[in-house]
Amino acid sequence: MTTQEIQSIKLRFGIIGNAPALNYAIQVAAQVAPTDMTVLITGESGSGKESFSKIIHALSPRKHGQFIAINCGAIPEGTIDSELFGHEKGSFTGANDARKGYFEVTNGGTIFLDEIGEMPLGTQARLLRVLENGEFIRVGSSKVQKTDVRVVAATNVNLLDRVQAGTFREDLYYRLNTVPITVPPLRERGEDIYLLFRKFASDAAERYRTRPITLLPDAVQALTRFRFPGNIRQLKNIAEQMSVLETEREVDARRLAPYLPQDQASRLPMLLGPGTPDSATAGYSERDLLYKILFDMRRDMTDLKKMVLELATGQRPHEAQELLRQNSHLFNNTAQPAAFETGAASEYYLPPASSPYNNEPASGYDDEAPVEDIPHETEEETLSLDIKEREMILKALKKHNNKRKYAAHDLGISERTLYRKLKQYDLEQV
Repeated sequence: MTTQEIQSIKLRFGIIGNAPALNYAIQVAAQVAPTDMTVLITGESGSGKESFSKIIHALSPRKHGQFIAINCGAIPEGTIDSELFGHEKGSFTGANDARKGYFEVTNGGTIFLDEIGEMPLGTQARLLRVLENGEFIRVGSSKVQKTDVRVVAATNVNLLDRVQAGTFREDLYYRLNTVPITVPPLRERGEDIYLLFRKFASDAAERYRTRPITLLPDAVQALTRFRFPGNIRQLKNIAEQMSVLETEREVDARRLAPYLPQDQASRLPMLLGPGTPDSATAGYSERDLLYKILFDMRRDMTDLKKMVLELATGQRPHEAQELLRQNSHLFNNTAQPAAFETGAASEYYLPPASSPYNNEPASGYDDEAPVEDIPHETEEETLSLDIKEREMILKALKKHNNKRKYAAHDLGISERTLYRKLKQYDLEQV
């Protein structure tokens, strides 16, 4: 698709900006529009995901059919099935008449399901049947009906995290994600921020019949450095506030500052809150993260071995030997890993003959004598980052049955980085 064609789409749908990520998203939307493929649009709240659903519908053969946008998070769980698939008279309290659902009304058109991640599991199963077979059943009915509807879904959350948490169906995720489109957040669009501000300021000035707000260079710099967690919606609100409240039409950074919350001004990565899956690793580079994982594992293994040894030495020797033999896999990095296989575990892990823990106490042993810690030696593990990194990648691939997307997510790295690592360690055939 040429630059001119992309600009034509922008003008038609009122999209402002020239960021490469934005242009690419528009290009993908235009290319997939003539097909009937399901599209999943991802992006932060307020980044303009609905505009891309309109592009897909307007450039498709269904453009003369109906287009309906539905916010799945705004419909109560008890009524969402009725809203989407309809219901029969008397199917529930208050159902005084039969009602058609959105999938029946928009037959031949397009449905945009925003915040798809908030859809209840029961409704997800119904939606999957529509996507697979074009079939649905009204609430309170047993009659299967057909519909020909194209579904465009959008989400501002990571659906794979929802899949792992058990709140989103994995089969529905892959059915929706036939063609993914990622809408970039406003903070990653550079000069587009000021272009959008000028547009919103001009619209506000026309609406309120006043001169438009203009920003001085230091204010432009402050505006483009702001994170905008609310994205385009937040920028529009700021422009309208300034158009109403500012007496001077030229605004510098000092006068702009009160409109930009200071706790949101940092351009550093946002720290996740407690309890979120990635809060413990936020802010780490990939290399730092691998170091952290390796040393955490080493510490945990040391603690585990110490605990087992302390428990074992509190029993009779033959019981301790049996316990250590049964759990030999926990001690596979010690000085003599083969000891458990040859039945010589007591040589390395049981107390010496003079120890008070043996059946025959040493001469002069007193029940009240102080207990001393029993030292044990372990061989030094290799700390080579390349070796450990290769091992971690192999373990992650084995854990997820060589599904590289899940393995990359488990390792805390991107798929692109995982592919690079596989090539680096000659693991591409794994």
